[in-house]
Amino acid sequence: MSEIRKADPAPDYPPEEGCYLRGNDYSPVAVLVILKWTREETPPGIEELVRAGVESGAALSGTLQTENIGLEKVICNVVANPNIRYLLVCGPESPGHHVGETILALMQNGIDERKRIIGTSAQTPYLFNIPAGLVERFRRQITVIDLIDEGRPEVIREAVQACYQEEPTPFREHLLHDIGAYGEPPISGRITWRVTDPTREPKSEEERAGLERIRALMDRVRKASEARQGEPVDPSRGEAGQDH
Repeated sequence: MSEIRKADPAPDYPPEEGCYLRGNDYSPVAVLVILKWTREETPPGIEELVRAGVESGAALSGTLQTENIGLEKVICNVVANPNIRYLLVCGPESPGHHVGETILALMQNGIDERKRIIGTSAQTPYLFNIPAGLVERFRRQITVIDLIDEGRPEVIREAVQACYQEEPTPFREHLLHDIGAYGEPPISGRITWRVTDPTREPKSEEERAGLERIRALMDRVRKASEARQGEPVDPSRGEAGQDH
């Protein structure tokens, strides 16, 4: 049997911070637990799922709360490690955000020209903060293991361990095994804009470039105004520095 190919992750892997635990960098699977509660109200069972993921050998195991910035962080961290070939998505679906549905839609349909994930009913499924190339690399690199609306630690362990096997191993409708690192180098991508309200943001690169130009102009005007305000007042002119 040929040796399973592994690759070193990017030097800054994982590039994005988040609510996850880091495990074996050469593992073929990451575990993503949907979080429909606020961080402060997270039930112990969710934390148990996260621990089950990393303790059974996942490269990363953590929670995901939103279908935009949170998902962008996941994408950045996965493409920075070519060894991750499976994304196990579990936990109760989140109303409104529809995180699980959005991930499945992204894998099946991708994004449109406005960077909206196609085919999801989520409220704001826009991936504005990362290049489209990272999204496509993510889609090529991983296979999603759909355990949405499930949440038993023993099932997570069984799925993760199946991903480690050298020979195809049945798990639900999948045949899982370690297929080795993705055949391209890691991509060290980071979130750029950190858009917090996707509905009010530009929907294309052209709109974004125009907004950047406006912001740069406003910044220059502001700095020029601050510089004028800091100039010493000429006593020969009025109190406000104006002609009599």
